[in-house]
Amino acid sequence: MRMSHMFTQTLREAPAGTEVEGHRLLLRAGYVRQLAAGVFSYLHLGQRTLQKLAAIMRAEIDALGGQEVMMPLVHPATLWQESQRWYEIDTELGRFQDKTDRDMVLALSHEEVVTDLARREIQSYRHLPRLIYHIQLKWRDDPRPRAGLIRAREFTMLDSYTLDADEAGLDKQYWAHHEAYLRIYGCCGLPVIAVAADVGMMGGTLAHEYMYLTPIGEDTLLLCDQCDYKANRQIATFRKPAAAAEAMLPLEKVATPGAKTIDALAQFLGVPKAKTAKAVFMTATVADGQEKREQLVFAVVRGDMELNETKLANAVKALALRPSTEEEIRAVGAEPGYASPIGLRGVWVVVDEAVVHSPNLVAGANENGYHLKHVNAGRDFTADVVTDIAAAEDGAACPHCGAPLTAVRGVEVGNIFKLGTHYSQRMGATFLDESGQSQPIIMGSYGIGVTRLLACLAEHYHDEQGLTWPVAVAPYQVHLVSLRGGEETAAALYRQLQTMGVDVLFDDRDESPGVKFNDADLIGLPIRLTVSRRSLETGGVEVKRRREPERHMVSLTDIISYVQQSLTDVPPTDNA
Repeated sequence: MRMSHMFTQTLREAPAGTEVEGHRLLLRAGYVRQLAAGVFSYLHLGQRTLQKLAAIMRAEIDALGGQEVMMPLVHPATLWQESQRWYEIDTELGRFQDKTDRDMVLALSHEEVVTDLARREIQSYRHLPRLIYHIQLKWRDDPRPRAGLIRAREFTMLDSYTLDADEAGLDKQYWAHHEAYLRIYGCCGLPVIAVAADVGMMGGTLAHEYMYLTPIGEDTLLLCDQCDYKANRQIATFRKPAAAAEAMLPLEKVATPGAKTIDALAQFLGVPKAKTAKAVFMTATVADGQEKREQLVFAVVRGDMELNETKLANAVKALALRPSTEEEIRAVGAEPGYASPIGLRGVWVVVDEAVVHSPNLVAGANENGYHLKHVNAGRDFTADVVTDIAAAEDGAACPHCGAPLTAVRGVEVGNIFKLGTHYSQRMGATFLDESGQSQPIIMGSYGIGVTRLLACLAEHYHDEQGLTWPVAVAPYQVHLVSLRGGEETAAALYRQLQTMGVDVLFDDRDESPGVKFNDADLIGLPIRLTVSRRSLETGGVEVKRRREPERHMVSLTDIISYVQQSLTDVPPTDNA
């Protein structure tokens, strides 16, 4: 590609409001342009990088026996109604009506379509196992897109889906994908870790996420250096400090003026926070058949712990959660800042298991300025649900070995799910087993955010001058710069490199050397070749690797073999 023919141009500055450095450089170097919030065009350089990523993914999934297909972006709502996700997913699902007033969906994922295909194409156990995949656009109407491509509303994903006759088959395909995905990230050059994760809106029984560790990530991960425990904070568990055994004491009402927080309450009464009960009111959106309604939820955790909203949402099967208003809290007989589950009406009480095993806690009296001492779950109030709803924090004890957990930030770049029969039972996707009995197809779902992976690679591979792509994903392998006196030789070298199968971006523009070198650094291709009168007089072609400061000369007769050898020197990435 000659730069004099390129559609786009580089920018001196990124548009105002650009949040992260990788995205800032993608904009400046002409890889992407923003059309609307969370919606982007991928220009020539960006599209070529996406194609390189897709080729790596295709090679790995094909090696597992995958068959590439293409499924539609637009789905009839009836499929999503069959799976129940039409009712279970809130505003993120793109819904519209066609000109005949039929409800339609913009694909957020493709489980419904795959299940529909499976129930049409799979009749017998002889048709299983199967693995199909595609690389397709998705739409998720995220209310707060951020960080450029990292949290976009329109994005491209690799989706693969497995269909099996039994759990053993699913298990085999799940772990095959687990390893294949690590190889994909390794080939791309992105270091990731695989962590246990919440199944979320996808449903199923088991999930793992692939996380790129970075301070700009929105996910918090809990890691153990001693036993290799890794989990997203959404589901991470920990060993909770046990409370000392005590005989239950009678309730005692005490004045606690101004003590509306756990810290203030513990200081006022001179008790540790572990001897208090923390009240958190949330309003849950729940499915009631095909309708939705709001339900007030009173979550109780011990005062030395924090509420995990994902665990709470799973406990009450909430489609969404929001903090309750003071009016909603008072409507059930509670007092904000002084609330307890004692004597409430019309509220679901969800209690963390540590509260049940901690006697004689201090809790609110549902009266302004007062608390109750010696509150005991089971005696003084009844929980609708008792489960783990506490959030694991940095320094918490590992659930496996007890060592301190470390909290780090990360960006999710892929996920895998054991769906089991979650969709096949709801949508009637069955097969006949060896005995002629009808059985639900066992399903798995596996995804990589292709455009998000591009963004994370830009975050990982850049310096003060611009991007620094690995060879495997760079839009072009070589940046050939022609300067005065070297035009004809550079053009001949351009043709030679192309003939030898090397991807070359040829800067043949009528620009100054400074502009060309700055653009080469900004675009970030692995090798820069410069041909000028001076280089020819001093030996041939000036060579500079993007990530190295040194420049050296290579003769014209050796330059082709030098480039070919250089492009094979790709260090492996260690993923776990």
